[in-house]
Amino acid sequence: MQKSTYLILLAAGLISFSSLAQDIKPTSEKALQESVDKHKAMLSSTPLKDFKARNVGPTNMSGRIVDLEVANNTNTFYIAAASGGVWKTEDNGQSFTPIFDHQGALGIGAMALSKSDNQVLWVGTGENNSSRSTYAGAGLYKSTDGGKTFQMMGLLHSHHIGQIQIHPTNPDIVWVGSMGSLYSKNKERGLYKTTDGGKTWKKVLYIDDNTGIIDIKVHPTNPDVLLASSWERFRQAHDFIGNGKGSAIWRSEDGGNTWKKAVEGFPQDEFVGRIGFDFALSQPNIVYALLDNQGKSDKPAPAPRQRGNQQQEENPIKIEDFKDMTLDQALALDDKKLESFLRRNQFATKYTPAELKRQLKTGKITTTQIANYLGGAVDANAAMFGQPIKGAEVYRSEDAGKSWKKVSESDISQLYNSYGYYFGEVRVSTSDENEVFVLGVPLLVSRDGGKNFSRTDSIGRPHSDHQAMWINPKDSKHILLGNDGGLYRSYGGGARWDHLNTQMPISQFYSIMVDDAKPYNIYGGMQDNGVWFGKSTNKPEDPWEPLLGGDGMVVAVDTRNNNIVYTGSQFGNYMRINKETGERRRITPGHDIGNAPNRWNWRTPAELSYHNQDIVYMGSQYVYQSLDQGNTWKTISPDLTKNQKSGNVPFASLTVVEESPLEFGTLYAGSDDGNVWVTRNNGGNWTSLNAGLPQDRWVSSISPSRFKEGRVYITLNGYRYDEFNTYVYMSEDYGKTWVSIKSNLPDESTNIIIEDPKMPNLLYLGTDHGLYVSMDEGKNWNLYQGEIPNVAIYDMVIQQRENHLVVGTHGRSVYVIDLKPIHEWATPGPLVMEK
Repeated sequence: MQKSTYLILLAAGLISFSSLAQDIKPTSEKALQESVDKHKAMLSSTPLKDFKARNVGPTNMSGRIVDLEVANNTNTFYIAAASGGVWKTEDNGQSFTPIFDHQGALGIGAMALSKSDNQVLWVGTGENNSSRSTYAGAGLYKSTDGGKTFQMMGLLHSHHIGQIQIHPTNPDIVWVGSMGSLYSKNKERGLYKTTDGGKTWKKVLYIDDNTGIIDIKVHPTNPDVLLASSWERFRQAHDFIGNGKGSAIWRSEDGGNTWKKAVEGFPQDEFVGRIGFDFALSQPNIVYALLDNQGKSDKPAPAPRQRGNQQQEENPIKIEDFKDMTLDQALALDDKKLESFLRRNQFATKYTPAELKRQLKTGKITTTQIANYLGGAVDANAAMFGQPIKGAEVYRSEDAGKSWKKVSESDISQLYNSYGYYFGEVRVSTSDENEVFVLGVPLLVSRDGGKNFSRTDSIGRPHSDHQAMWINPKDSKHILLGNDGGLYRSYGGGARWDHLNTQMPISQFYSIMVDDAKPYNIYGGMQDNGVWFGKSTNKPEDPWEPLLGGDGMVVAVDTRNNNIVYTGSQFGNYMRINKETGERRRITPGHDIGNAPNRWNWRTPAELSYHNQDIVYMGSQYVYQSLDQGNTWKTISPDLTKNQKSGNVPFASLTVVEESPLEFGTLYAGSDDGNVWVTRNNGGNWTSLNAGLPQDRWVSSISPSRFKEGRVYITLNGYRYDEFNTYVYMSEDYGKTWVSIKSNLPDESTNIIIEDPKMPNLLYLGTDHGLYVSMDEGKNWNLYQGEIPNVAIYDMVIQQRENHLVVGTHGRSVYVIDLKPIHEWATPGPLVMEK
């Protein structure tokens, strides 16, 4: 939703402040500091610090790299992973070492390396991309020994660091752009300057509490001249506005002490989004700006996606035909054409022509309900890629940013599509001021001063979604490129690329699963990198095999033969895959005629039954059950969400559907808008479990016990309110009453809790900052951190035959932990075997 549209609807009374207002307060700076300190204290005292964890990769499919800093000796450079910390190489990328583990946060926004003293490295935590998987940071850090040690230098409540620049000759002068919090307003946004190496800071540019600083650039020959870009953005779980009048280019001529907005030739309206820029080293007064223009395009909207054989079929039935169709006309429709219509529009598979006509005859459904089946629903993926906006535009200044002129003539709107908030980087060749690279979904280059662009990422096939680029000041053909697939290098000006990922396991997993093969396989869905699987015996550099593209999500494996895999990509696009034959079948259920269309979560829940692996569960706002491997589906719940908020981000959807391992027919469901439910009769009726739990938080996991009927664990997450409290609860009565088992945990957003299958008192908890273990049902927790850093943990599973805990991290790939030492530590007596 554009900001102007939002205001119109608000004025018309179609949206109310009460429906969008949040009563949940963001975590304060004081509370955030206390949490960081408590985590460090637990690390220093944990009895599990030296326990082993084996990283199994993958590295052949990597994770998002957001910044690059290269030393004067170009064999030494630093890599910032979006959620995997900072890595250093001293052999030109042949090997990398993590150097930032166990600091306040592993999500990185920006780095800066002093040109005059290469031992001085600054790291700003909190990724500056405003995406679903962007983690808040814990301030600003400085190293004076090339990354061997770091000291916290303040700005703790900045949340997300947009950019850092160091004075070219005086390393004590540093400029830092703070984007501030992502899901709330705060006054810690703006541009900060220090002249004493970070001992003290002065805020030298502040726009408002919803506008931060995303980019800063220093003039190549006159460090008194700086440019900064401000970016107004407003994100909630259900809505994102990535533009506003606060977004602008600012210019300083006194070393960043005072600033003036650059208005000549550059847009100043409410549709100005993220801005990035770069000076030309060969002609220092020439600077380019890359704008995400969210203004409405004058080009026609993309044509609707064609499904099935609609174009080949003569006079196909269209869904709008049913609007004025009589019952007799509907019953007279040709069954072959009707079958084509039903499949083309993805009606639930139970609706065959015969079944549709039977329900029409009996009055169970009407032709009007068929006409309204899609209900104005927008394909979430299509909406993300195909909105008619102006998109990416390139501007050029020849007076060091005083005045600007739009120079891009070729259509580069698809560089971003509708999500320019995820990109925003432009780089100018260090030897030719007319050679310009713009980073987006593809990598484009112009060699005529930004007028026309073409792709330069075909040879070597680097991954898409480009985030960072460094061009050698002494050799413009030597380029480093960071994107969602990792690190790439070119010695030919971008004409050919080499992949440098074998030493950095920084994949961002959303989910993890195992099978029962020997050795067993590990499966997982990754951010922007699809679904892959690899052997549990792998070393990090051993390649995994791909199963599916897109943003990889939940995986379920039929362990009766280990060949049938259920998995999918974002927003519920799920398939059943036979690894042996290669057969693939789309299994996403359609909604019942008369029901509202499905609302699928980004990470749609899917699970196989513990009791019969032919039974599959999926959740939109409804819970679906299939008894035949996803071929046909039955709706076994009403809408289980609050279904109150609307915006341009799919919301009011189920995030968790979990079956009891002990009782068939006992199912739990949780939603992104804070509802928790249980059914004990296979969906016959559902009981709300909200009482006794914090309200309106994202339900991140539910774990029914393997040992005791009625025992269940749950984690909730307030991250999308910038609230980082720890919410973990246990119930002994099917959720009628809840008891907090937070105990001695620091406040960190909680993602997953699971129970050990051999020891009922042993629990494992994954948060945004690491893995915790309790040996007494949550009365006390110990930090399992040492070989596993303080990385976000999204999912965990236990391979029972091998007694392994498999940990899926969002930033450091996958770890395998042998549980035998933990069991021996937890109890001196005999183990309790699973029922």
